[in-house]
Amino acid sequence: MRPSSNFETQEAADVKTLKRLAPYLWPAGEAKLKLRVIIAMLLLITAKVATVYTPFFYKGAVDALATPDNELINIPILLIMSYGLGRLGSIVFGELRDLSFIAVSQSALRKLAVKTFEHLHSLSLAFHLERKTGGLSRAIERGTRSIDFVLRFMLFNILPTILELTLVTIIFFTEFGPMYAGVLVVAVVSYITLTFSVTEWRLKFRRSMNKEDVEANTKAIDSLLNFETVKYFGNEDHETKRYDKALKKYQEAAVKSQYSLALLNSLQALIINAGLVIAMLMAAQGYVAGDLTIGDFVLANTLLIQLFMPLNFLGFVYREIKQSLVDMEQMFSLLERHPDIQDKADAVDLHIKGATIAFQNVDFGYQDERQILHGVSFEVRSGETLAIVGPSGAGKSTIARLLYRFYEANKGRIIIDEQDIASVTQKSLRQAIGIVPQDTVLFNDSIHYNIEYGAPGCSENDVIRAAKQANIHDFIMTLPDGYQTKVGERGLKLSGGEKQRVAIARTILKNPAILILDEATSALDSATEETIQKALVTVSKNRTTLIIAHRLSTIQHADKIIVMDKGRLAEQGTHQDLLGKDGIYADLWQKQQRVDEARETLKQLNDQL
Repeated sequence: MRPSSNFETQEAADVKTLKRLAPYLWPAGEAKLKLRVIIAMLLLITAKVATVYTPFFYKGAVDALATPDNELINIPILLIMSYGLGRLGSIVFGELRDLSFIAVSQSALRKLAVKTFEHLHSLSLAFHLERKTGGLSRAIERGTRSIDFVLRFMLFNILPTILELTLVTIIFFTEFGPMYAGVLVVAVVSYITLTFSVTEWRLKFRRSMNKEDVEANTKAIDSLLNFETVKYFGNEDHETKRYDKALKKYQEAAVKSQYSLALLNSLQALIINAGLVIAMLMAAQGYVAGDLTIGDFVLANTLLIQLFMPLNFLGFVYREIKQSLVDMEQMFSLLERHPDIQDKADAVDLHIKGATIAFQNVDFGYQDERQILHGVSFEVRSGETLAIVGPSGAGKSTIARLLYRFYEANKGRIIIDEQDIASVTQKSLRQAIGIVPQDTVLFNDSIHYNIEYGAPGCSENDVIRAAKQANIHDFIMTLPDGYQTKVGERGLKLSGGEKQRVAIARTILKNPAILILDEATSALDSATEETIQKALVTVSKNRTTLIIAHRLSTIQHADKIIVMDKGRLAEQGTHQDLLGKDGIYADLWQKQQRVDEARETLKQLNDQL
């Protein structure tokens, strides 16, 4: 955020923001949109010329009616008709201008929204782990809305008002003299100075409103996303009070903003009406002295009112544009944020030959002061299955994140088929890897969409084939809407096992050379686990597979097992080899055997009861 006390810094930032909008007003390579901009500008000028010249017809009609010996009664009729046509023309030209420009503004909105969306997806995992979804969505919503406002009103209010002000000043100078023009200029300069200075002062209230609005929206979204947790603990009242507390802070900032707006509006009205009264007194004196006609008196009044109306609106527009620029700050700051992980300039696509994976002396830490992995080295040959086990916090899931290149290793190399993954494109790397995570999150769409997500655009038969291999097709067919059944927010309408099988089906569709199973059955009951295990055997066949395991009974078949302990590779070998070493793995195995035996005993007692 920019410091509100530093006016020069604010102005420089505003200019920078407007410069970023300029390419969308004059889109490169789009001749039709550029033509629309030109037409809109011509219509704008035509509308303003009509607006400024129309009062002269009114003046002529008044003078004609005020002349006692007027014999040509059709003259005021023609002037009055011309006055009406002039007013109609200024409105029609203005509407045609808006119609011409609407395609340009909507194109700019679409492109900026898409660019922001695309950029957010390009940012690294670290950003998305720290983000607040509610605040982020509100910032983007306000930003895109503000862009539309700035584009339209910068062109169609501020520029036309400046043009009209210039024309009216020239008319006052030529028709009435420099004194009248001087009064007009003093009034306008005073009005603009007041508006700009007070608006700058008021921006701190707008920023405070934005901050509290984001905070309140973040709390609301977070609470709704965690609806079940709220219910589990019966904390509905707590959540309501928490949300109300955030809204009260927004309310306080909004009240201060409205008070300051009322003050600004009152001072603006004082300046406008003072200038109007002084000019009218001068025109009345000119009429009494015989220097002006009654039509000149009416003309001066009409021109001033006609000018002060858009000038008064200019004050509103300037305030809103300044506030819109504040609203756009956070969105543009997102666009300026660079991904932590970027492809090298000479990065090439990953070429899979057999999908052999090697970690070579890899060190890594999420923060400098907290290292997670220490000199980890291992190899998984093409088509083999490697299981990674160890206590919680040992660095198992970190290995998967490094393989996906969500983070860069601090030291060492990660090799796939003799290619350093730091030298290949992230897109080709991730296309070669599939994952079935422990906590499967689905899109709030149909089961069909969530399975098809593994290969967007694939055929219906491909989706059904994948569902059958994942052992979920029969379940889907029991649902009233079948494959079109909506799964709800984050897939909450499905059980854990059902979500896992959807995840397996979409991974089957992706058909990756490398498969990661990240504790895919650790949170499931025994019966569901057995079903999932059968599906996992199917999906991992003929693929290089990494299993991050919690239950050791599920990885006995692995070609190799590595045991992680405090970020270091403590043991490695087959299931039987590790049991024979009587080390960490053997200890974990024995503990789990005792837990499984106790669980089985409890089940038998429940069955007897």
